[in-house]
Amino acid sequence: MKKKNILNLIKYYSEKNEEGFRNEAYEIAKYFDKIGDFQLAEYIMALMSNTNTFVPQIGESTSSFFKKLEQSSDPLPLPEVIKEDIIGIVNAVGHNVGVNKFLFVGAPGTGKTETVKQIARILERELFIIEFESIIDSKLGQTSKNIALLFEEIQNFSQPEKVIVLFDEIDAIAIDRINSNDLREMGRATSAVLKGMDNLNEKIVLIATTNLYSSFDKALVRRFDTVIDFNRYKREDLIEIAQIILSELLIKFKFPGKNMRLFRKIINLMEEIPYPGELKNLLKTSIAFSKPNDEYDYLKRLYNNVSKNGVGDLKELQNNGFTVREIEILTGVSKSQVSRELKE
Repeated sequence: MKKKNILNLIKYYSEKNEEGFRNEAYEIAKYFDKIGDFQLAEYIMALMSNTNTFVPQIGESTSSFFKKLEQSSDPLPLPEVIKEDIIGIVNAVGHNVGVNKFLFVGAPGTGKTETVKQIARILERELFIIEFESIIDSKLGQTSKNIALLFEEIQNFSQPEKVIVLFDEIDAIAIDRINSNDLREMGRATSAVLKGMDNLNEKIVLIATTNLYSSFDKALVRRFDTVIDFNRYKREDLIEIAQIILSELLIKFKFPGKNMRLFRKIINLMEEIPYPGELKNLLKTSIAFSKPNDEYDYLKRLYNNVSKNGVGDLKELQNNGFTVREIEILTGVSKSQVSRELKE
């Protein structure tokens, strides 16, 4: 053990950096295990096991494939049909009968990953995401070995009832073996995942997400207790969600004005309203780029993104159902002038 380890411990403690402190303690335990002081190593690990985190096996071959994710307290508007499924997951985990593996499928931006963060908050569990870049290896057979080690670490969580493991975009290791270009290597990897899931501790909640469900290995699908489809957004859902997102953003930015009636009209002009992830970015950019001395500039920018001709075409604005007052807001042209030009 080096002086650096002691200094780091003190530093992390003073900074209240729990994750840094924990990792440094594990390094110290591994050092004592390496030099043969097994009792001291085990004592350190026992002390650390009181925290809600996994306890990896001590030894030189140990490698961690996890990163801790913070729970989300931000509002996550979802369609009722999806929301009911999420409540069902919370209930299923609460029953503690081994229904603990869930697959979220859907296009990017539908809220799959953010929903997992919300579930972790509701269940008061710590959330760990799998880092696939540390698992996938170019060496023949190494990926499947890494997956086996990964599940070994998952099995060694000290408090499994307080953990959620997230395989975000699990298709990185679980694309259909039949359609894979490297049949044998992908077969080994998927088989390792199948085996790991079959032996998973029932107290651990495992949630996986994928954007490529059509290419997903069907044998792996059967390992999940249920599949939640996040593509079930109706147009009305997206309009309502857009309003919720805008309200939250306006609170953060403070300066813009709020005109939900006009906002709804602009959103309704979209031929295809994007999913919440992309929608939030669009609204955030419109507000962030707007002039601070113009409370409705973000609505002008949003309309410019939606309309082909922009806010300069008064006749188009009228045809799209905007009132004279709303046209004034979007163009900066006075109501009297708007009325004159429209009559002409």
